[in-house]
Amino acid sequence: MATLAQQIEAPRVSGAYTVDISRGRNIGRVSSEWFSRPDDEKFLSLDELYDSVRRRADRARTRVVDSHDVRVEASIDNAECLSLIVPGEAEPIAPTNWSFGQLSSLVGAPASYLRNLPAALAGINLQHGLLSHRGEQVKLLKTHERRAELRAVTGPDYGRYLNSQPVSPTVH
Repeated sequence: MATLAQQIEAPRVSGAYTVDISRGRNIGRVSSEWFSRPDDEKFLSLDELYDSVRRRADRARTRVVDSHDVRVEASIDNAECLSLIVPGEAEPIAPTNWSFGQLSSLVGAPASYLRNLPAALAGINLQHGLLSHRGEQVKLLKTHERRAELRAVTGPDYGRYLNSQPVSPTVH
């Protein structure tokens, strides 16, 4: 009886690997998203990516707060600017797209709908949700690079898996 290794024969390689562009599809969205990112979010190597996310993780801070204590603030001057006032923070915190979705989910509002509203109206809806839903403890992950950013809204016992871990040059 043949062993498994003998049954599974490796394919024969006859030359260099080539790409047959007629068999795939070109997804221009990937490169357009990369080019539309700010310079400090474009990485040409895994080492650059690792260094950046490691620095961000080193500067990140978490706090557990009562959801009823978070205030939503919208700027009259900028219809797209929404920020959160968190007790004990020196400055307003701007939610990222991800944390805005988490915050919307917390209050039971569809983030896709709120994103299409002017910031003032979205802010009113979020504030109403924060005040009227059952109060609960939430963990806020804040970073401060160019501005104070809210990067995540999770439960108080949530364990963090750092972005730097999957691209770490060390073997885990």
